[in-house]
Amino acid sequence: MIRDILIHPDPRLKKPCEPIAAVTAEISALASDMLETMYDAPGIGLAAPQVGVMKRLIVMDCIKDGPPEPMALLNPLVLWSSEDLASYEEGCLSIPDQYAEVKRPSSVKVGWMDLNGTQQERIFSGLWATCVQHEIDHLDGKLFIDYLGPLKRQMITRKMEKLKRERARSGSDY
Repeated sequence: MIRDILIHPDPRLKKPCEPIAAVTAEISALASDMLETMYDAPGIGLAAPQVGVMKRLIVMDCIKDGPPEPMALLNPLVLWSSEDLASYEEGCLSIPDQYAEVKRPSSVKVGWMDLNGTQQERIFSGLWATCVQHEIDHLDGKLFIDYLGPLKRQMITRKMEKLKRERARSGSDY
């Protein structure tokens, strides 16, 4: 089921999320809905708070050409970050049509629980590293615009407020 994506500014996007204690049918269904929503948007990552669920769950798939590689990460945690930084032009499904260069570690080691309840670890690099860090930030109430200077951040926030007003007038919530 495709879910509505919250648009910044929404107070839920700025709140830290609760850890997931166990994989349940509800959590599995949420992960499935989130992947469907992410692909439909289209995007390469989505965090549970972006669909209004305050749980530590992210989904992502950074494959552009070739068979999809959907991933669902429960309680993801960065265990190690490279000293090398990479700059990517980031965007966000909760901040549509706005992009900005953000510097992050070029590689990260992440630990998480998968949908089978098994602990996993993997080193991500390139776009995958940027994406996983961006999505984990969502779980901590942080947006990519929080890395920008105050003027640029305010400009983007004002654009999103205007977009939300326009959508409210047209009867579209998201």
